[in-house]
Amino acid sequence: MIEKRMDELIKIINQANIDYYVYDNPTLSDQEYDRYMEELQRLEKEHPDKIRNDSPTSRVGAEVISSFKKVVHEKPMLSLSNVFNEDEIINFDEKVKKVVKNPKYVAELKIDGLSVSLLYEKGKLVRAATRGDGTTGEDITHNAKTIKDIPLTIKKPIDIEVRGEIYMSKASFNKLNEEGSNFANPRNAAAGSVRQLDSKIAAKRNLSCFIYHLPNPEDYNIYTHNDALKFMSELGFVVNPNNKKVNDIKELIDYIDYWTINRPSLPYEIDGVVIKVNDLNDQEKLGFTARSPKWATAYKFPPEEVLTKVKKIVFTVGRTGQVTPSADLEPVRVMGSLIARATLHNEDYVKEKDIREGDIVSIKKAGDVIPEIVKVIFERRDSELKPFKMIDACPMCGTNLVKKDGESAYYCHNDKCPSRMQEALVHFTSRNAMNITGFGEAIIEDFYNRGYLKSVLDFYHLDNFKEELMELEGFGNKSISNLLEEIEKSKNNSLERLLFGLSIRHVGTKTADILGFNFKNIDSLMQASFDDLSNIKDIGPIIAKSVVDYFSDDKNIKLINSLKEEGVNTIYLKEVNKEETIFTNKTFVLTGSLERFTRDEAKEKIEELGGNVSGSVSKKTDVVIAGSEAGSKLTKAEELGIDIWNEEQFINNLSKY
Repeated sequence: MIEKRMDELIKIINQANIDYYVYDNPTLSDQEYDRYMEELQRLEKEHPDKIRNDSPTSRVGAEVISSFKKVVHEKPMLSLSNVFNEDEIINFDEKVKKVVKNPKYVAELKIDGLSVSLLYEKGKLVRAATRGDGTTGEDITHNAKTIKDIPLTIKKPIDIEVRGEIYMSKASFNKLNEEGSNFANPRNAAAGSVRQLDSKIAAKRNLSCFIYHLPNPEDYNIYTHNDALKFMSELGFVVNPNNKKVNDIKELIDYIDYWTINRPSLPYEIDGVVIKVNDLNDQEKLGFTARSPKWATAYKFPPEEVLTKVKKIVFTVGRTGQVTPSADLEPVRVMGSLIARATLHNEDYVKEKDIREGDIVSIKKAGDVIPEIVKVIFERRDSELKPFKMIDACPMCGTNLVKKDGESAYYCHNDKCPSRMQEALVHFTSRNAMNITGFGEAIIEDFYNRGYLKSVLDFYHLDNFKEELMELEGFGNKSISNLLEEIEKSKNNSLERLLFGLSIRHVGTKTADILGFNFKNIDSLMQASFDDLSNIKDIGPIIAKSVVDYFSDDKNIKLINSLKEEGVNTIYLKEVNKEETIFTNKTFVLTGSLERFTRDEAKEKIEELGGNVSGSVSKKTDVVIAGSEAGSKLTKAEELGIDIWNEEQFINNLSKY
């Protein structure tokens, strides 16, 4: 009897979830739903041996895993090619028509989330996996079960795989950040939630999922994509109702135009429209490239522009002393993020655009990431607004600013400037420098103002003040011990991290690594002449002079010697592959999002195998590594006939060494 009642409750609750999430037609009141759920939870607590794997109580999150298992996809989860304007949409259509006569398309909203594969056996969810590199993903079943519109049991007891997108609604995202989180946008929030080891965290984030692809339609006698969407909906999956079958390119463009205008009205973020050939036999004729299907593409919306007001132009001082103007804006939401400040780069940039305090300006997120002022709305300018004038003294210490020949930037040359010193301290702890975790800007500012941190050397003296630091509000024995432990670990870093952390002008991560590789230890580098440095590939005269100038300054030599005395490593420790590899002396460009690597991790692996990484595509580029959502760099590489690798090819080539 108990088991029968539990089965009845599961059936009622699962059907209520389908009615609510799939058909948007609630059949139970909230009170009824809660009552059934409470009864099921009570029975499961009393009879744990009778808990079913597909019980809806698993949605509250209980499972904690130690790590994510790898999952090999039976069919690769390929990324889509991109188009960015009407001409490129027409070009895609023309390519399709060379193979298929009178193609029909299905247009779908491109949800800004995280791709997922769901596997069911005899109608029950047995596995959920991320896209990963397209071939191998990660098992996230414990978190997928917490998503209420992913059915734990579908309406037919069949074996099936479906694919879709896990996302976070705007409402859930706003609530999450109001509660103290600091995610940049709903996509990051969804991705971060899915990758939690503790499913209770994912359950609290209130994620959602749309299903949009059936990898094996022939198993179910389905012959069009449109019918596949209907079939998956009938099984109980949530399919976005805003998809549309279109008969020609005009209807397709009308659909795109409509959603370009109306996308803000949606309760979730979209970043484009996916276009798929409807007939599955036609899809088979068109086939695939190494990276993407030829029968589908994604139209990407142009960066969204919104209007706001420049409240004030402020000036910040960086670690090298460069003084940069920025615009404080009336806060406005752009592409899912609340924007209150935009960089103005330098005096020439502000004057060229004629940006003034009080102006109404159009802003966008460059590359959907960095806020940028596009233009001033001159017709709305108040005639009394004053033209921009660059300051002549440092806003922090009052030192006269200097503009160097051939540069647009102004500099504060006071080495004791509080702003410069704090920025240098923050930089020293950053991930690509000494990677001392736990030191945010607020902590460094607090320690600076209290006199504990005045130079990078002071990090290695903080243990002398442990008792005093533990008395500060917000700190205790554990937190201070963790900071000191991170500082101690940083002493073992390889030389290139120290060189980058020292804020030597013009020495970025790549240059620091080149210097470390060529000189092996800091003593040899300190003795290097301008000619010694200039003779190294990728070290030009500006960098060479900057390095020589830095090590000609007695106070810098004293700092290096003091760091040595504290036990900070000054030797290049990275193992560099001595044999010739497919990467040796080749120039690579990374574009799009990689699933298995961060940009820095991919860059490091390429350089370890003798390659160079550049930020832009040119005739000198040997290989472009294209992740998902690759854009103009990929297009340019294709135009220039440059070798293109997807992430799987990149991983395969890495595995050879």
